[in-house]
Amino acid sequence: MSRTDDDHAEIEASRAPLMDHLIELRGRLVVCVVAFAVAFFFSFYFAAPLQIFLIKPFQAAAALHAVAQANGGHGGNPLDLIAVTLGIMPVPEGGQSTVELIATAPLEQLFTKMKIAGFGAVVLAFPVLAWQLYRFVAPGLYRNEKGAFLPFLFASPILFCLGGALVYFVMLPFVMWFSLSQQISAGGITVALMTKISEYLNLVTSLMLAFGLCFQLPVVTTLLGMAGIISSKAMAEGRRYAIVAVVVVAAIVTPPDPISQIMLAVPLVLLYEISIWCVRVIELRKRKEDAAEGLAV
Repeated sequence: MSRTDDDHAEIEASRAPLMDHLIELRGRLVVCVVAFAVAFFFSFYFAAPLQIFLIKPFQAAAALHAVAQANGGHGGNPLDLIAVTLGIMPVPEGGQSTVELIATAPLEQLFTKMKIAGFGAVVLAFPVLAWQLYRFVAPGLYRNEKGAFLPFLFASPILFCLGGALVYFVMLPFVMWFSLSQQISAGGITVALMTKISEYLNLVTSLMLAFGLCFQLPVVTTLLGMAGIISSKAMAEGRRYAIVAVVVVAAIVTPPDPISQIMLAVPLVLLYEISIWCVRVIELRKRKEDAAEGLAV
């Protein structure tokens, strides 16, 4: 019996009536809801420390901007900004040590904490949600598909965290520093940046979500390659267009300075190159499996 026949026999053995599948689906949905609820209340309990943690890049940007203004300059050292955000360099003397954000509605802070808790719940509960989804669809997968699908359950959250880290330690400080540099104080007229806590944290979560999803590029392309929808040859031939698209996206979502644009474009280009190699490995593995299957038959 060939490997394909074994896979078909395994799937046939796992068949169950529709009602059994619905009961299983209900049970797994209950587990997902409970996991999300536990993660939500856990995140809400630590909502205040989470807000402080997410405001730290703003504090680093404000400190470096205050130093630049005190020295009569309009620029800043990008490496210093990243180093202060990472905590490996202290805030320079003369830097602003406190950052004030405002809330303009009575329940704005409460709703902001709830949004932060919801975002945190999705991140914390993702392993449980992904595992329940995998366990539900696993009986309908071939043995080789099960083995190929499992690594993505681990790679996806890691790549998402890498995208979030890029936002927190690189993009967010530059965005806030650029926003602070747009303030005006001349001729008796002052235009000061008074940031609402809800709008700031909406910006943080939106950027982290966008970058986290962009960093799923290797996962998505590898799955498409496994399905035979795309090939490494087509991706390599379209490299020039992909790089142009990456540069355009970087120019749109980042402040108008070349440093921050490069900091986004370079990782995305590298991820595209990694995606090509991932698809190429999948294609080589498929050829070997097809050759072995042909010999077995």
